[in-house]
Amino acid sequence: MAFDFKKEYKEFYLPKNIPTIVTVPKINYLAVRGKGDPNDEHGEYQASIGLLYGIAYTIKMSYKGSYSIVGYFDYVVPPLEGFWWQDNDGTHNYHNKAGFNFISLIRLPDFVTEKDFTWAVDEAAKKKGIDFSKVEFLTYDEGLCVQCMHLGSYDDEPKTIKAMSDYANNQGYIIDISKTRYHHEIYLSDPRKVASNKLKTVIRYPIKKK
Repeated sequence: MAFDFKKEYKEFYLPKNIPTIVTVPKINYLAVRGKGDPNDEHGEYQASIGLLYGIAYTIKMSYKGSYSIVGYFDYVVPPLEGFWWQDNDGTHNYHNKAGFNFISLIRLPDFVTEKDFTWAVDEAAKKKGIDFSKVEFLTYDEGLCVQCMHLGSYDDEPKTIKAMSDYANNQGYIIDISKTRYHHEIYLSDPRKVASNKLKTVIRYPIKKK
């Protein structure tokens, strides 16, 4: 049976819909940076998703070709994730979606090295005739965070974020959003197939001691 990150690391991918505090380890990702309204069908965000999955599946299916990745095992491609911020004090104006900056992400298995990543970018470009140069190998150490499963529309996230902030404060922490620590979302539902009121999204915020 294929290794499934969501099932093996439930504390990071399947939290309850009440806030909890977690320490997230250093993780390697496929990443694409951009800016703009994520709902724009022709915008940078939608393009980033195609680029990420193009490389993710090239790596996953590498065992069928001549390139050998040391330590490879069969796995389910992890869910799409995203870091989000706007050029202000760290809060999000959900009415100004064009002002969002983002880093789209897909987690990589630990056995994937930067050499393997470079091979996958070259291989995908040759096979698909697409420029994958915007995709990067990103190592991110997220550390101490508060997180919660958000149920419903993305536009309703402020309610969940307030609950997270209040919980962290009661536990002796404060939100620690900065230029290197981000609003983090993990998408467990496909908005093209699931009604907005039934979407499941993990929201994670960095925190620090008061």
